[in-house]
Amino acid sequence: MKAIVYSSAGSRDVLEFVDRQVPEPGSGEVRVRVVISGVNQADWKSRQYGHRNGALMFPEVIPHHDGSGVIDAVGAGVDQDRVGERVWLWEAAWRRPHGTAAEYVVVPARQAVPLPADVSFEVGASLGIPAIAAHRCLLAVQDGPERLGPGALNGRTVLVAGGAGAVGHAAIQLATWSGATVIATVSSAEKAKLAEAAGAVHTVDYRADTAVADVRAAAPQGVDLIVEVAPSANIDLDTELLAPNATVAAYGTEGDGKLTFPTRLVIGRNVRFQFVLVLTMPAAYKDLAVADITEAAAAGALTVGEDAGLPLARFPLQRTADAHDAVQAGGVGKVLVDVA
Repeated sequence: MKAIVYSSAGSRDVLEFVDRQVPEPGSGEVRVRVVISGVNQADWKSRQYGHRNGALMFPEVIPHHDGSGVIDAVGAGVDQDRVGERVWLWEAAWRRPHGTAAEYVVVPARQAVPLPADVSFEVGASLGIPAIAAHRCLLAVQDGPERLGPGALNGRTVLVAGGAGAVGHAAIQLATWSGATVIATVSSAEKAKLAEAAGAVHTVDYRADTAVADVRAAAPQGVDLIVEVAPSANIDLDTELLAPNATVAAYGTEGDGKLTFPTRLVIGRNVRFQFVLVLTMPAAYKDLAVADITEAAAAGALTVGEDAGLPLARFPLQRTADAHDAVQAGGVGKVLVDVA
């Protein structure tokens, strides 16, 4: 099979386009013929910096956690009827050497999730880490629901920072599907259009001197939840916008990596700060997210493409290094690698 591999941490130059043996599924595993591989920030960062002190967990790594494809073989203990099933994949490369940047990947059966019949492989490959992160952030709202779904967030106002990014896009769509009023902060008119296409009813330029007033005009009592990509950079804005008993759910580390906030103010409002890293979340949270995300996708609530607010940048497998560069550069939209 064709695959992208690297055997040392470093720049894009460590990536190689090679032939490797097709893997066999073990007990409780399935093998998926990959159609599309999804690329996330975690993928280039793992390649660039390694696991610990620049070292890799395995002698050779095939990158990428997310993707979509078709099950073509199953291991012991897995229903043979799953062969031929269209699936979306998550965490394929978490503590495993082989991710989705290859023609075939083997994963535990629960990480190959049935893809609803009307949902495209493009959507399937765009779910994974971004959608799971968004789901966890949305459930962090104080006194909130146990599940997402129609009506679950009725009456809630959600502010999504960076509404044109992959996680922000998923957060807008999942929150809208669940009945929330969504405001998104963006940095340009182009990104405002994308956030609105995803379902945001208001967009605000977070760099404007009037940003606080602009959000307050849409949410006079403040917001119930902020889905935050850059907590250290946006903390002053966030604390001005939080309603009493509100929550900041931060899934990113953009900024200087340190967080300083006015304790007296946030204590007075009984504010909660929740930090989210998908890879280390409890398994039960991941399984819940996967179930809700699949339901939302089946309902048509999770869509991709320019018209849906998430432009797709696509690269063939042999140009995976270019795909990594595109994600690292922070471009708008979702980066996909076409494998099949």
